[in-house]
Amino acid sequence: MAAERVSSLLKHLSPNNPVAAITSKSPDDVVITLAIRTPLCKSHKGGFKDTSLEYIMYSVLKATRERMGFSPELVEDISMGNVSDGKAAYKARTAALAAGFPNTVGVSSINRFCSSGLKATADIAHAIVAGSIEIGIAAGAESMTAGGDSVETPFDENVLKHSQEARDCMQAMGWTSENVGRDFGLTREALDEYAAESFRRAEEAQKAGWFDDEIVPVTTQVKGPDGDLKTVTLTRDEGIRPGTTAAGLGKIRAAFPQWGTMTTGGNASQVTDGASAVVLMKRSKAIQLGLPILAKYVGSTIAGLSPRIMGIGPTVAIPKLLKQHNLTLNDCDVIEVNEAFATMAVYTRDFLGLDWSKMNPRGGAIALGHPLGTTGARQIVTGLSECRRTKKKVLLTSMCIGTGMGMAGLFVNEQ
Repeated sequence: MAAERVSSLLKHLSPNNPVAAITSKSPDDVVITLAIRTPLCKSHKGGFKDTSLEYIMYSVLKATRERMGFSPELVEDISMGNVSDGKAAYKARTAALAAGFPNTVGVSSINRFCSSGLKATADIAHAIVAGSIEIGIAAGAESMTAGGDSVETPFDENVLKHSQEARDCMQAMGWTSENVGRDFGLTREALDEYAAESFRRAEEAQKAGWFDDEIVPVTTQVKGPDGDLKTVTLTRDEGIRPGTTAAGLGKIRAAFPQWGTMTTGGNASQVTDGASAVVLMKRSKAIQLGLPILAKYVGSTIAGLSPRIMGIGPTVAIPKLLKQHNLTLNDCDVIEVNEAFATMAVYTRDFLGLDWSKMNPRGGAIALGHPLGTTGARQIVTGLSECRRTKKKVLLTSMCIGTGMGMAGLFVNEQ
């Protein structure tokens, strides 16, 4: 019996054990020392409806500077995910300077649709690994009140005529959701059941205070019905609908009847404003600065598929990432999959055989909202918070991406 225990221990410590490999610690590991977000607010009628994108960016960067525990002069680069604002690079730089970062800190915006926040995280992490920088901030901010990412005018016919898939890039997100539902035989009942559970989990998490260590309060102004501006401090996510049931969701009419009948305002992600930020550096640097290490960045990857079914992007990105690290889904403790639509969430869950109890345990974008450029970083913030609460180790995040892609990220909780 003793020999078996020793053998088991040696197997666990073996470099051939993939979980042991990713949870091992090295001075050169890229680690996260801070992960925060603003409340997620309803676009057009919520707490950020009268707040500019640059102020939302400023708010999350100011909170980051105040909480990160070291001089802002040590930060070398900030990458801000944003999808819908063509001037985001100007606004991010302005917001960083206003938030108290010196002009020596580089700032850029990045747009890879719904994965922009994760792409920003990956870019900062890779720059640290390459030795280009020592400390960086990956962030995401979106004001969907100000505008979405739809393409109103088709692209040049001299381009589109060469490929049906190029033409399919013009399909609206709601259209692609209906394609997924129809192509893979999903039912409206299954979608509404999934959405109701997302709301239930988010309601439970909010009531229990599980989001509290994620969210930084933001003071801003909101215009009332009388036109007067009132100063408010936002502290809670606004999209959660207590008491939501599948039966109630089943009464909501189709959002895109021109393309199908399954996707509704109740089983799709909410149009939302908000921001998030993650501070990254090497483990050796964090130890030198005496900072708490929240998590280790393990890796991330991108994968493509047909644009007309872009919603199932996680089904190609997740297996690719796990294969790169010789892991299985059983090795993952918390799995955050962006609920762009219930169609993609249900199909991804069922196709990959995801354990639903591990998937979006605090609810997802159907209940919390999906500020496009924010979500990729927001999932990291939420997932790591859940790992801390439950003493879990391995976090997997993933999302679909417009025009037919998926991205996934892998992290190890160290709290």
